[in-house]
Amino acid sequence: MAEKVYDFVIIGSGLGGLQCAYILADHGYSVCVLEKNQQLGGSLQVFSRDKTVFDTGVHYLPAMDEGQALHSYFKYFGLTDSVKWKKMDNHFDQISFDDGSKFHHASSWNEFEKTLIADFPEEENAIYSYSEAVQKAVKTFPLDELEFNELDHTDNELLDISAKAFIDGLTQNEKLRAVLAGSNLLYAGSAEKCPLYVHALVTHGYVLSAYRCIDGGSQLAKELSKRIREKGGEVLRRKMVISFDFEDGQLKSAKTEDGETYHGKNFISNIQPKVLLQLIGKEHLRPSYYNRFQRAPHTLSSFSVHIVCKPESFPYLNQNVYHHTTNDVWAKPDYSEDEWPPQFMLSTPATSKTDEYAEGISIMTYMRFDEVEQWKDSHNTIASPGTREESYEQFKQRKTEQLLKAVSKRFPSITDSIHSVHASTPLTFRDYIGSDDGNMYGTEKDYRKGLTNFISPKTKISNLWLTGQYLNLHGIFGVTISSVVTCSQFLDKKKLLDRIKQAE
Repeated sequence: MAEKVYDFVIIGSGLGGLQCAYILADHGYSVCVLEKNQQLGGSLQVFSRDKTVFDTGVHYLPAMDEGQALHSYFKYFGLTDSVKWKKMDNHFDQISFDDGSKFHHASSWNEFEKTLIADFPEEENAIYSYSEAVQKAVKTFPLDELEFNELDHTDNELLDISAKAFIDGLTQNEKLRAVLAGSNLLYAGSAEKCPLYVHALVTHGYVLSAYRCIDGGSQLAKELSKRIREKGGEVLRRKMVISFDFEDGQLKSAKTEDGETYHGKNFISNIQPKVLLQLIGKEHLRPSYYNRFQRAPHTLSSFSVHIVCKPESFPYLNQNVYHHTTNDVWAKPDYSEDEWPPQFMLSTPATSKTDEYAEGISIMTYMRFDEVEQWKDSHNTIASPGTREESYEQFKQRKTEQLLKAVSKRFPSITDSIHSVHASTPLTFRDYIGSDDGNMYGTEKDYRKGLTNFISPKTKISNLWLTGQYLNLHGIFGVTISSVVTCSQFLDKKKLLDRIKQAE
């Protein structure tokens, strides 16, 4: 019997891999997605503790009002009607500080401006200038507004502008500066490197509209995999790729841990490029290309605490809270033990059971991988169970107490609301998502590097392609755009965008 050869074998079932599989299957190609975990979705994965569901990475989504860009993309993927959505409050993000001050980011640029001008009336011109500049910046990235442009962002002058320098140039008011950049945890931008376009693209999407997935973001992966199968594609779990076979300089097949082999004409990787190239082997690549990915700096990772609440003890917050100890809201890779955590994001997941009270609370803050490096040789997932040393559990407990102490200053009642507490570290993220250092948002962007921040979906192997958060921009929106960029290597991009718009 002849071996089956797929048009596309896709490594990793994160959002980008599933979206590529859907697009290609929708255009008549045979596709097979290989996922190492039991649960599909990469950062879309959820977990349950004491019958309470928590998201690992998707706390809210941008631009999901009807007619807005992500809604149009998701309409094409069949996700707008099949997933349960909850629109967040007009004041969708609260930015607060240890001095007791609280401010808000509001939906729609008109409301965003009005809300901040009410708090900073003497800064009206700076706020208008900020709003105008961010909206102008987004228009230079055509795919973010479902527009076709052959050049895309390749000659974009905004690539070389520092986000912090831009904001600091608008006003001398340190508090307003901090509020404008107050949701920095969404992109882990450092003061020294973060480009304006990263800040602008992320901020703009949420100002347009902000939504949560009711009962968890894993619905996105489940619905996408269902639709891929309906179009004849295959989505396989517990298929960890461990090696590749070559023929005449091209990939011929991928071998999985269970001994199976999957043959393909083309291969798309949705895993970290650094890890992928290690699997490929440096002997198949130019040293400069291989080393570029091995040395690329990544964003910080995170430490998260997930609280299962006592019944009717903590209110459901239909907004996120970004709390900072000082006006320095930028990511600080060089934080000290004494000042950790310098900031945190608190979110209450939306459930179908109640709108009044929170069933759970998720709290996230930055953490460097070197804090857990002594346990890096340990691994633990549902698909591949393992154990870690007692010292690791003690570390988690100490950090949990430290984070909760900081959170209780902002939310004094939170301690009395706790039924149980569950923590995750960069090792948890590494094991489930597959990045070698548990980074949250892929390659760190640097305004001084211009176009080199963008990774081409093409690789030095002619039938191997990349997709996902490492290409253009991280997050649900960024990854969605990257899937279109990748698939445009095989399809007419203008026709693809037309098909997406027609779905709306």
